[in-house]
Amino acid sequence: MKLEKRQNKRDGFSTKFGAIAAAAGSAIGLGNIWRFPYIAEKGGGGAFVLIYACFIILIGVSCLLLEFIIGRKSQRDVIGSFYELAPRQPWFIGGWIAVITVVLIFAFYSVVFGWALDYLIKSVSNSFAGKSPVEIADMFGTTTSDVFKPIIYTIIGIGLTTFVVVGGIKKGIEKGAKILMPLLFLFLIILAVRSLMLPNSSLGLAFLFYPDFSKVTSETILLALGQAFFTLSLGSGAMITYGSYIRKKETLASIVIYTCILSFSVSILAGIVIFPAVFSFGIAPSQGPRLAFITLPNIFQQMFGGYIFSVVFFLLIAVAALTSTLSMLEVVVAALTGRKGTSRMKAAIWVSIAIVFLSVPCSLSYGIMSDFKIFGLNTFDLLDYITANFGLTISSMIFAVFVGWFMGSDNVKDELSNSGLLSVKYFSVFMFVVKFVVPVGIIIVFLNSMGFIG
Repeated sequence: MKLEKRQNKRDGFSTKFGAIAAAAGSAIGLGNIWRFPYIAEKGGGGAFVLIYACFIILIGVSCLLLEFIIGRKSQRDVIGSFYELAPRQPWFIGGWIAVITVVLIFAFYSVVFGWALDYLIKSVSNSFAGKSPVEIADMFGTTTSDVFKPIIYTIIGIGLTTFVVVGGIKKGIEKGAKILMPLLFLFLIILAVRSLMLPNSSLGLAFLFYPDFSKVTSETILLALGQAFFTLSLGSGAMITYGSYIRKKETLASIVIYTCILSFSVSILAGIVIFPAVFSFGIAPSQGPRLAFITLPNIFQQMFGGYIFSVVFFLLIAVAALTSTLSMLEVVVAALTGRKGTSRMKAAIWVSIAIVFLSVPCSLSYGIMSDFKIFGLNTFDLLDYITANFGLTISSMIFAVFVGWFMGSDNVKDELSNSGLLSVKYFSVFMFVVKFVVPVGIIIVFLNSMGFIG
């Protein structure tokens, strides 16, 4: 009876499309558009893409589905879910780890969001026109090392995120996702069509889609496995939180499949945008953050209509960043409103203020605080390292073990089948993957990140 009352009072996604758009928005971010091309090049191109797709199907779908199960079954935030489903037991530690991790991610991620906004303004004002490659490279160095401007843009990005989250689920996050996700795909398709029109674009497509298995190494497999785990916002608590907003009549499996397809599609479209362009101009794509903020502005200056496509590209980067930061802030806001009874507005504002203070040393990591290092890492890189290698890994393992070994197969099946209304012929396979395959995969990713294998 208590759970039924909570379901009736709790805000949530009003439509299936809204749930898919929000979940896909959380999963789709800079990792798909910025990181994927770099990792794909490092992994050998087409063979990496094929292996990555296999891992998404084998592991990514199951990981995303198990987090949705926890959220919708409990109708609570990522911490409250475990208090609801496993009272007086220590599983809630996984929720706390997820919340702390997502706060740290938000702190440095918002800095990159700020860089994207800065470059969007630069594109609109045509600041790249007439600049040499060296001058454009210097512009990125000036942007990241500046004291005040990156912080201002970071605050603007956090402010935009706060504005949407304060609106709630239906009128804020869902409404925003319904607008932003179609825009993101539209921008990607426009850029992809233009990239395909470049000379020798077929070389880029061949690299992306032709699987040369002679290039496959243990590193290729490990990179693909890692990308599959961390491309879907797994372990951050976002999918548990969003799962709690999904209506009981919706089919969780179909929402998960659509979300994974959309996330994978964005990565592929980003590859179609970038690989033909860099191959056309004879530039290596293995340049990490330099690719987005140095290499591509150079390419835009050399192509017909480059001004328009520069604006569209950095608008795309900003939109991708915003759809991800929405879920990050919502994880913490939901935890505060669920446990402390704080209003959504107060929680969002106070969390955002805290994020601003945390983001300042991250922003200054490439400027006046560049010499301040812990374990040889500046603040930005340290938070990135801690969250990717420990926070997300540990919380993902706890979530998987909880669903696979503790929650009970009857409870899991009840949620997947909508209380027996749906057939779940895949149930035995799903439970096997969650119990055995997912934990082994997480351990492999962790050991690889720590340098013990690979």
